[in-house]
Amino acid sequence: MNELLHPEWSEEKIKTLMEHYKGILSVLGEDVEREGLLKTPERVAKSMLTLTRGYGQDPHSILNSAKFKEPYSQMVIVKDIDFFSLCEHHMLPFYGKVHIAYIPNGYITGLSKIARVVDVYSHRLQVQERMTLQIKECIQQTLNPLGVMVVVEAKHMCMQMRGVEKQNSITTTSDFTGAFNQAKTREEFMNLIRHNS
Repeated sequence: MNELLHPEWSEEKIKTLMEHYKGILSVLGEDVEREGLLKTPERVAKSMLTLTRGYGQDPHSILNSAKFKEPYSQMVIVKDIDFFSLCEHHMLPFYGKVHIAYIPNGYITGLSKIARVVDVYSHRLQVQERMTLQIKECIQQTLNPLGVMVVVEAKHMCMQMRGVEKQNSITTTSDFTGAFNQAKTREEFMNLIRHNS
């Protein structure tokens, strides 16, 4: 086990999860001793710890680790940030893209740190609406910009695989603060993420 690559993995957590997954497989009618399933509980345990590693990370610290004083005061956009998350209702994946804009107020942050914030919040059990809000609030609280806007576009496997089974539906959520309360500023951002791809 490489703990440097996977700090969220611990022997105790893996062992506890393995026992639960063995029980789940048995309840489903599987033979946990058959060859193909012998290592499945361990694999799923490690996978789940990786998919939920965001619980052990602080997104505010990530932004602060590359926070720089800068007089730039125009819109900064990071678009098409890929993400994968787990829906907290069915623990099935939802995935898509996040587009973020902020208008600095004396401070900027490293562009990769914006994507890392998305990574932290998406690696928790989530609902898309809350994730959108959390990303916006983190950037607003840490950088105190003149405004932040976040747009999330996602496909939900809980809709594609079960329930209504609609494979092509996309859910879009957005949230904004400050300067983005002005329709003109929001429209500029939306135009910039829709075009120039």
